[in-house]
Amino acid sequence: MNIASKNIVTAILVLMLLAAGYSILAESFQKVPGISLSDLVRKINAGEVEKVVIRGDELEVQVKGGEIFVAKKELEASFSETLANYGVSKGALDKVSLDVQNPSGFFFWFSAILPFLLPVLLIVLFFWLAARQVQRANVQAFTFGQSRARVVEPDSKKERITFKDVAGAKEVKEELQEIVEFLRNPAKFLEIGARIPRGVLLMGAPGTGKTLLARAVAGEAGVPFFHISGSEFVEMFVGVGASRVRDLFKMAKRSGSAIVFMDEIDAVGRHRGAGLGGGHDEREQTLNQILVEMDGFEPHESVIVMAATNRPDILDPALLRPGRFDRRVTIDLPDRDDREAILKVHAQKKPLHSDVDLHVIAERTPGFSGADLANVMNEGAILAAREDRKALTQYDLIRSIEKVMLGPERRSHILNKKEKEITAYHEAGHALVASVLPYADPVHKVSIISRGRVAGYTLHLPFEDRRM
Repeated sequence: MNIASKNIVTAILVLMLLAAGYSILAESFQKVPGISLSDLVRKINAGEVEKVVIRGDELEVQVKGGEIFVAKKELEASFSETLANYGVSKGALDKVSLDVQNPSGFFFWFSAILPFLLPVLLIVLFFWLAARQVQRANVQAFTFGQSRARVVEPDSKKERITFKDVAGAKEVKEELQEIVEFLRNPAKFLEIGARIPRGVLLMGAPGTGKTLLARAVAGEAGVPFFHISGSEFVEMFVGVGASRVRDLFKMAKRSGSAIVFMDEIDAVGRHRGAGLGGGHDEREQTLNQILVEMDGFEPHESVIVMAATNRPDILDPALLRPGRFDRRVTIDLPDRDDREAILKVHAQKKPLHSDVDLHVIAERTPGFSGADLANVMNEGAILAAREDRKALTQYDLIRSIEKVMLGPERRSHILNKKEKEITAYHEAGHALVASVLPYADPVHKVSIISRGRVAGYTLHLPFEDRRM
């Protein structure tokens, strides 16, 4: 719901509340039948009047039957004088209970003014909401070119991450440890004449932990971490992306030592003039500003730019030249030992049954990224909770592997007898051929239960991880 819709809903609710309040007050001002003063005198003489309440020149008359009337008296005379002038006997007047009350001026004027004041209040409310919306739009117009980077401060215990929180990736951590050392003690490198690395490009498949490692570098070094996605630079207005780049680097320079992390940098760093992704002047201006900012760092400035991509082949050569992204760190999919370490990290807050063996789960998940392994543990927990169990079992994790790979079981996807026979022959053929070929992976499971988009499947699991 946008701002205008919220304002309209608020105005309608206020209008409904005011209408309800007015209806309640209107009920208290219901019309009472009136009588003339001569009729009141006649009723008093006849002994029909039980009580008279006097409010200024207004009389509220209650007869013995309980019915109430209103009447008016003369302003310059008292009620007793008026009745005496009309020939009411003293004995008849003594039988009537008289109650003199001072009229409430506020109540009178409020009831009189409210019907006229209500439309004025609604008009004022409408203009107030409109003015607020215009003011907010003006503020957004002035801040449109400012950076929208999220900042993780080094003293934030909740968001700070170190290398201890990242399982596996030993070689990558060793490569990034030099960045940490420079941020901690830049004088050590400057004294020997070493040039400060301007940028670090993290390359790897989706889910391998590129963003996590960048945050860990900032956490280990104890410096602010500025995180922004490449797509957040590009807007429909010309020059906004370049303005946000300038503002981002200005913020980082004010912080002293800092890490500027650009996720999915291929969104703005595509090869110019190669026809990849189409031409876009705003994207190219943003890329040019990034190149200028990275090339304009002074030697004493300890701001390091880190970027992540899973498509390094389409990046512009100007980004990859020395002096900009000096380091290129490749993050591979985790091997078996790393997968087991990652599973242990994601199993810390989950109750595990005694039969759970994460080493076996790591063996059965070749080619899984860190995000896939986190999904395996989460799906296993969901399966256990769905069956009202308090701990994860080995069977839950095995089932979750197949669910992550192929999708959930589709037992409602009913095949006829002929389709089941074709599926069975097809999967049996996979299993037989795999058992005959000398270098094929061993068959782990054959199923004709539909999962995802397949009617059946044959699951092959290798004895060891392969890189070629």
